[in-house]
Amino acid sequence: MFKHHVFFCTNQRTDGRKCCQDHDAQSMRDYLKKKTKEEGLSGRGQLRINSAGCLDHCAQGPVIVVYPEAVWYTYKSREDLDEILETHLIGGQVVERLLLE
Repeated sequence: MFKHHVFFCTNQRTDGRKCCQDHDAQSMRDYLKKKTKEEGLSGRGQLRINSAGCLDHCAQGPVIVVYPEAVWYTYKSREDLDEILETHLIGGQVVERLLLE
């Protein structure tokens, strides 16, 4: 069991439609996963950062979803991910400005 389970859409579409991987989603996921490990925040009872297939919101991407709250976010930069980590995953407060609309 984890306190929070974060799924990054890393979907790559080949038909020309927008997708999260257009925004370098895999490297952004790798960044947050590495950061949580370095800060001792990953593992059982803590945080789990995973890749996901298509979360069906690619047009609004890039997209992550945080469970167990089922909070959907978009992000543009590593700084946005840092804010989600600090404010939501550690602090317990939703980052309103990054909520998926």
